[in-house]
Amino acid sequence: MEKYVPALKTRYKNEIIPALMKQFNYKNVMQVPRLNKIVVNQGVGAAIADKKMIENSLSEITNITGQKPISTLSKKDISNFKLRKDVAIGVKVTLRQERMYEFMERLINISLPRIRDFKGVDFKFDGRGNYTLGIKEQIIFPEIDIDKISKIMGLEITFVTSAQTDEEAMALLKEFGIPFKKAKN
Repeated sequence: MEKYVPALKTRYKNEIIPALMKQFNYKNVMQVPRLNKIVVNQGVGAAIADKKMIENSLSEITNITGQKPISTLSKKDISNFKLRKDVAIGVKVTLRQERMYEFMERLINISLPRIRDFKGVDFKFDGRGNYTLGIKEQIIFPEIDIDKISKIMGLEITFVTSAQTDEEAMALLKEFGIPFKKAKN
């Protein structure tokens, strides 16, 4: 029985690695940047008042990613926000290997095109070859039933790459098919 390999992973090995080796004149295949992990993070500030918000967020992120997220806890007390230490205020999940490629493929081909007036994503990298994409509404994912959501919330998707520079990371993500905005000349 053959093991299942996501289409994006196969494309990375067969098309993206040779393209990046040619573009950046790498001598060795191991120099080519790769995608290490994808972290999906959702802050739920309203969870301080309503504990059900965290449960809803956990189930939504589970549906979107196919993996159960963990709750993130507050680190300290902040009286102005009525926040206590060790209270759940968000959820996050780290995707690796096959799940990472599956999620990325669904994001690029199905979810991003569903954004209203979509003209591409900004290219703001962190200086170390990692890219964070902010999404304003979780309803762009087809796994979410619009009738069952209690509140429209945003989430962050961070692509962690092994690239040394932002230029290499951008080339990698462009090859994967992330639709960056056109540069203004």
